[in-house]
Amino acid sequence: MNQDEDVDRYFDGFDYVVFAVMLLVSALIGVYFAFFAKVKQNTTSEYLMGGKTMGIFPISMSLIASYISGISILGIPAEMYTYGTQFWMIICTGGFVCLTMALVYLPVFYKLQITSSYEYLNLRFNQTVRLFGSILFLMKMLLYIPIVIYVPALAFSQVTGINLHLITPLVCIVCIFYTTLGGLKAVVWTDTIQTVVMFGALICVIAMGTYSVGGFNEVWKRSEQGGRIDFFNLDLDPTIRHSFWTVTIGNFFSSMAGCSINQAMVQRCLAMPSLRSARVTVGIHFVGIMSLISMCCFMGLLIYAYYYKCDPVTRGSIYKSDQLLPYFVMHIAAIMPGLPGLFVSGVFSAALSSMSTGLNSMTGVIFEDLIKPRMKKPLTEGQASFLMKVIVVIIGSICVALVFVVEKMGALIQASGSLGAITAGPLLGIFTLGMFFPSANSTGALTGGIISIALISWISIGTQLNMASGLIRFPQKPVSVEGCKVDWLSEYLSLTLDNPRSTPVDPPFVLYRLSYMYYTALGTITAISIGLVVSYLSGSNGGKTLNKDLFTPIIHRFLKKEDGKEENGCPQGALQLKMVD
Repeated sequence: MNQDEDVDRYFDGFDYVVFAVMLLVSALIGVYFAFFAKVKQNTTSEYLMGGKTMGIFPISMSLIASYISGISILGIPAEMYTYGTQFWMIICTGGFVCLTMALVYLPVFYKLQITSSYEYLNLRFNQTVRLFGSILFLMKMLLYIPIVIYVPALAFSQVTGINLHLITPLVCIVCIFYTTLGGLKAVVWTDTIQTVVMFGALICVIAMGTYSVGGFNEVWKRSEQGGRIDFFNLDLDPTIRHSFWTVTIGNFFSSMAGCSINQAMVQRCLAMPSLRSARVTVGIHFVGIMSLISMCCFMGLLIYAYYYKCDPVTRGSIYKSDQLLPYFVMHIAAIMPGLPGLFVSGVFSAALSSMSTGLNSMTGVIFEDLIKPRMKKPLTEGQASFLMKVIVVIIGSICVALVFVVEKMGALIQASGSLGAITAGPLLGIFTLGMFFPSANSTGALTGGIISIALISWISIGTQLNMASGLIRFPQKPVSVEGCKVDWLSEYLSLTLDNPRSTPVDPPFVLYRLSYMYYTALGTITAISIGLVVSYLSGSNGGKTLNKDLFTPIIHRFLKKEDGKEENGCPQGALQLKMVD
C-alpha cells in the first residue's frame, strides 16, 4: 500500500477474534476470583488488598499496566511526530523516582499498614485534612479515567468504522464487570495479562513498521533530516513547552505524585507480604515503565519516517495527531494478518488496566475515608463487600458520561498532564509536608493544599481556554507533502480556507504560558511553602508529640526521642517535635 493513499481497510474476522479473546479472558478472570478461587473476594481485606499475599511478578505487571495507559500508547508517538524527541528525556528521572519512592515514602505507609493512603493524613494531621486529600484524589481520577476510556475508543473507532460512543460503554462494562466481581486480585491478574498483550502489540508493530521503512538506520536518518531528534534543549526558559529542564524536573514531580503517594500505587505495594518485596516490585515497575515509554517514543519516529513525504494530518486523512498510530497500523496491516486486532487489544489492555485500577482504588478511598468513619454501626464483611461493588458500578457509570467532555480537549499528553496536575501537586505537597516537616500542623496543611489547588486550577484551566481559542500555540516540527498525490490539494484548501485563524495582538498572561510540565512542581512547592508559613503563624505543633512512624526515616535522626513517656495518647517511643541541637 502506498503511503499517500487513504486507509479504508477495517477489521476483518481474525482481528475481531483476537480482540474478543482479550476481552473474554479479562472477564473470566473476574469470574474466577469471584466464584472459583479458594479465597473468595467477600471481605474488605481480600477485596481491596488481596489478603496482602500478592506476589512480586503480578504486582509489578499491575503497576506497569496501571501507569502506562492508552494515553501513553497513542499520545507519546504523536508527541514525537509533532514536536520531536525532547519528551523522551523523561526516562532520565526514572531511577531517582524509584529510589525516592522506595526509601522515603513507601517505608512510612508500610510501617503504618493502612488500607487507604489518606488514612495517613488523619494520623498525621486530622480528619478534615484526610477528607480534603480523599476528595482531591477522587477529583483527579474522575478527570483521568474518562481520558483513559476515550483513547482506546478512538483507536477502535478508527480501525473498525464503529461509532466512538457505541464502543465506550463496551469498554466500561467489561472493566466494571471484572473489577466488581474479583476485587484487587482480578484487577492485578488481568493487568498482568494485559501488560503482556501491550508489550506484544508494540513489539509487533515496531518490528513490522521498521521493516517496511527499511530498517532502524533509515528510521533514524529520516527523523534527523526532519528535525525530530532533539534531546538536549538546555534553555532555562520555563515557558518552553518541552526543554530538557521542563521535562526532567517536571516529570520527577509528576511521577512522584503519580507513584509515591497515589492510592492506586500504595495499595498495590501494601498488598505485598514485606517491605523488601515491595521495593523489588517498585524497581521492576520502573524498568518496565522506561522500556514501554522508550518503545512508544521510537514508534513516533517510526511513524514520521513512514510518512515523512506525505503528512496524513496536513493531507486531511486524519484530523488529530493522536490518530497517527492507528492510521499507521492499518497501513502496514497487510504485512501481518491480525495485527490491527492485536494492536487495538494492546491499547484496550492499557486502558482497561488503568481504569480498573482507578475504580478499585477509588472504591477503597470512598469506603475507607468517606463512608466507614461516618458509620454509627459497623457493617458486616458481606455488607461492606456488597457496598463496594455498588460503588464500582456507580463511579464507572459517571466516568462513561464524562467521556463526552474529554472529546473536546486538545493533545492527549498535554491535556492529561495539565488537568492531572490540578490535584497531583497539592497532594504531593501535603504528604511531603507531613512526612518531612514536624512543625507542620493541620491548619498549615489544609491552607497550603487549598491555595495550591486554586493556583494550579486557575493556571491549567486558563491555559486550556487560551489553547482552545487559538491564543496559545506551540511550534511544531516541519512536515512535508511533496510525496502526496496531486489531488489532495483541493481537499486541503477547502478545509483550511473555511477556518481562518487570527493572530493575537498581545500574548497571554505569563503563567498561562508556563510549561504544563511544571504544574505539579509548582503545586507541590506552593502547598509546602504556604503550609510551613501558616503552621508557624498558627503555633506549629507546640510541644505536641507524634509517633515516629509518621515521618520518613530520613529525618528520624533530627528528632529527639522521649523514652518512657506517653503524652496526648501517643505511645512510648514517640518523638518530641524538636530538632536536635
